[in-house]
Amino acid sequence: MIRLHDNLSSGNGYKVRLILAQLGIPFERVEYDIDRGETRTPEFLERVNPNGRVPVLELEDGTMLPESDAILFYLAGGTPFLPDGRLERAQVLRWKFFEQYSHEPNIATPRFWITHRVEMTEERRLSLGTKRKLGYAALGVMEGHLASNDFFVENRYSIADIALYAYTHVAGEGGFDLEGFPAVRAWLDRVAAQPGHVPLTRA
Repeated sequence: MIRLHDNLSSGNGYKVRLILAQLGIPFERVEYDIDRGETRTPEFLERVNPNGRVPVLELEDGTMLPESDAILFYLAGGTPFLPDGRLERAQVLRWKFFEQYSHEPNIATPRFWITHRVEMTEERRLSLGTKRKLGYAALGVMEGHLASNDFFVENRYSIADIALYAYTHVAGEGGFDLEGFPAVRAWLDRVAAQPGHVPLTRA
């Protein structure tokens, strides 16, 4: 059985839990307390992920695959969650890169600071306004696309939607107001209505 090295509060971990549930793949989950630095121990860094982060998918042969979006791509191969066409696959990657570069750093980070009660240093306070501005800009890009599309690629549910859903649906926990993004909110409802959907469960 495959094993998921994980943290329940993690949106990146949730991406993997969601697709595993929707594909009906059984797995064992290993929880790490990231607030206590359990992903930064010498044992974890040597055996699981030298980058000191979860999620990491441990395959049945012992191979460790880190990075949530790489895991999504691996699991989605040969399933309806990843289109067959060359251009369509590139579009999936386009939105996954957008999520990691423009969306997650600015929407997920304030949520982490708030929900994990991270000390708001002067540096974090100064950066929060910028993150809010850039986070709303990312939501604006999503709103523009979803105004005329039900999903992000080919108007069908894919791992592009899973990648973006994870932190968007809990953006309010980071202080983001989605009231001005009706297309995004409608898309969130469509994703939540997909077969096999499971909620993000926090410890």
